[in-house]
Amino acid sequence: MNKISISGSAFEIGQQLGEFGREAWHQKLTQTALWQTVTAMKQGEQTRRMVAQVQAQFPQIWLELEGLASGLQAPLDEVFAWNCRGDLVRSTSDGCTTVAGQRGDGALIIAHNEDGYPQLRGDCALVHVTPDQGMGFISFAYPGSICGHTFAINDRGVVNTVNNIRAMHRPAGLPRQILARAALNAATLDEAMTLLTTSPRAGAFHHTLGQMGDSRLFSVEATGSGCSVRQLNALFTHANHLVHPGFTAIDQVVTDSSASRQQRLDEWQKGQTGLDESAANAILSDQHDAVLPIYRLSPQDPDEENTLATAIFIVKAKEVEWQVFTQDREQAILQGAVTE
Repeated sequence: MNKISISGSAFEIGQQLGEFGREAWHQKLTQTALWQTVTAMKQGEQTRRMVAQVQAQFPQIWLELEGLASGLQAPLDEVFAWNCRGDLVRSTSDGCTTVAGQRGDGALIIAHNEDGYPQLRGDCALVHVTPDQGMGFISFAYPGSICGHTFAINDRGVVNTVNNIRAMHRPAGLPRQILARAALNAATLDEAMTLLTTSPRAGAFHHTLGQMGDSRLFSVEATGSGCSVRQLNALFTHANHLVHPGFTAIDQVVTDSSASRQQRLDEWQKGQTGLDESAANAILSDQHDAVLPIYRLSPQDPDEENTLATAIFIVKAKEVEWQVFTQDREQAILQGAVTE
């Protein structure tokens, strides 16, 4: 997996992200059925309404999108629509699995499988962003997309991992990827939570959130129908569909893979009393179900998803250690720490 560092104005950050993803955008993403479906909606009323909302409420992120289009050498309306794919259509090829809990010494563990298009395995990056305005952060990045809707940590030690929710009801509101990107500017856990749960939104996401120096850990299911917030006091697992009590009745698409992964997580959780990085890595590498495993490598995956990276965050009082694994499940390909 690539690692890149970018800095500058919002436009320049987007432009550098676009330059990085340009080849994959033109040679791979534009060949997918999802891209064809989403970009056909680029001039629709819903898309135009979201453009106006983003321009008004998040002008710096809009500049980032303009830069992204410039770097990709692609029309802005197509790039924006692609970044609204989960708001425009009910099901996208973004899966993901998350486990979270507390280590014996009190450190918090947030671990996440990032599942996406298999053909993008060599085209993604861990990006270290230092903007002229706003918070610096480290995030997994897909070609053609702004950061924040995968796994990330910002300079204040706010950790956010994101799971796709395939909600049927997607009302007028802000795009979910824009809100996820905006949350990277949060100085505190509470600030991130407020932004993600009070902003009117179109598409749905699940967020697992923690912060250096804060003993709290949260699971947030944020949908256009409302938000559910759970403070986690025990081991928690999530396989990209709504699982909070009271939210399972919300209309959503639950794929066979998503259901199978959650079932396996639930079974595993019964035998666990806590969580450490080794146990998190083991369950996120699990292939107990040969057809619909947690760790996904099959070119015949029914959701067109493979596990592209696994992130493990160890959240402590004065630092967050992080590791990223790819196909070598024993040795992290990248690692580092954010400190006070």
